[in-house]
Amino acid sequence: MTNAAPAAKPAKAQANPEKKTTGLVGEMVEIVKTVVYALLIALVLRVILFQPYTIPSASDEPNLYRGDYIIVTKWSYGWSHHSIPFSPPLFSGRIFFTPPKRGDIIVFKLPSSGHIDFIKRLVGLPGDRIQLKNGQLYINDKPVAEKPLGMSMGDLPDGWQQVKLLQETNPEGRSYKIQLSPRYENAGDTGVYVVPPHCYFMMGDNRDNSLDSRFDSGLSPDDPKLGGCTWNSALDAKVGDQEGVGFVPEENLVGRAALVLLSWNTGADEQHPGGASIFKPWTWFTEARPSRFFKVLH
Repeated sequence: MTNAAPAAKPAKAQANPEKKTTGLVGEMVEIVKTVVYALLIALVLRVILFQPYTIPSASDEPNLYRGDYIIVTKWSYGWSHHSIPFSPPLFSGRIFFTPPKRGDIIVFKLPSSGHIDFIKRLVGLPGDRIQLKNGQLYINDKPVAEKPLGMSMGDLPDGWQQVKLLQETNPEGRSYKIQLSPRYENAGDTGVYVVPPHCYFMMGDNRDNSLDSRFDSGLSPDDPKLGGCTWNSALDAKVGDQEGVGFVPEENLVGRAALVLLSWNTGADEQHPGGASIFKPWTWFTEARPSRFFKVLH
């Protein structure tokens, strides 16, 4: 009688290294696709709808303070190549342009650089005559109505000092607060600025601590960055030769400041920074200014 042959041992399943590698590559491709889609969506939202900005200076007190984190609506005035990050010269002019309204707080590209973001209030429209006399704004030879609101503290060139608060009401009936220094006047008496076509005149609400359209951009008269917003150099005799914004070309408008979303204390003034820091997470809470959260801008 013959002995039965021993049963064959079942073969061990062996991993297929090629299949494992293919699966890993597929997962990586999906991750990359997800990241790319997310970045594209964020880019579209940033270009077309909204863009956040942080206020770095005191030039728009008492309405915007250093450390305010604001939301800007990009569709308010249509779109130009400045609506796109880094302002690539893909096209000229504006698409679906809607003219801005006097009194809007606007983010725009500084004409002298074409890349630096500035934020000021729109004071002068194309064709307007703008002048300041003894610190009071005149539009088309008529004084803009002012209402005293008392004294407060503000950030001026010499530091944190007392300021006069005023409510200014423009010819369209829009009211907003401005502040003036009782003893330090910065370009409070000017010549008459005639705003060229397709150009705008911007000013900070902190009138004695703002480099704005009262001051020459420093560009030569034929510089293409001016966008046709030619400057009368005779105006410099009244305000000095420091460089500012000059007239802002229509193409340089980026969007309208609509909301203070969040806000943090960033120090007493520009000479004494402090407060919240990205490297000190606890200050995100201890230096927050909740009273300024979700503040609608007028």
